Amino acid sequence: MRSGMVDVMRIKLLAAALVSVAVLGAGCSNKTDKAASAEMIEAKVPTITVDQVDKALASNECQPVDANGESTRKKMGVLPGAVLLTDSSDFKVSELPTDKSKPLVFYCANTQCGASHDAASKAITAGYTNVKVMPDGIAGWVKAGKKVSQI
Repeated sequence: MRSGMVDVMRIKLLAAALVSVAVLGAGCSNKTDKAASAEMIEAKVPTITVDQVDKALASNECQPVDANGESTRKKMGVLPGAVLLTDSSDFKVSELPTDKSKPLVFYCANTQCGASHDAASKAITAGYTNVKVMPDGIAGWVKAGKKVSQI
């Protein structure tokens, strides 16, 4: 239980830092500064492995959130029960579960894609306190032989 409290405190501190970065980044005048701000946010979002997500889903301990576009979803499928965002950066927060403490796992296409980090960062900024990213994305999920749902 104590470990969970520590994780909540870390997330709250991360959220405060993200808000600070967002406020400071809003005044950036060049792409290099904006890119650096985005990389700082991405680096601070906790990650989770495919196997850890599979285990959490099996025990109903997390909500997957798909930050992929329609073509990737049609080609690769989606994690069972995933929330399908309309856009990784411009989605409405109302697309996410109303319980801001619910464990959310964001994913996109693969390790080369940053959409999941963008979406997770937006969720943290909106006050969600238990946010992680599965960097391997749907490609890693499929490669590991995990079950997908087709859309």
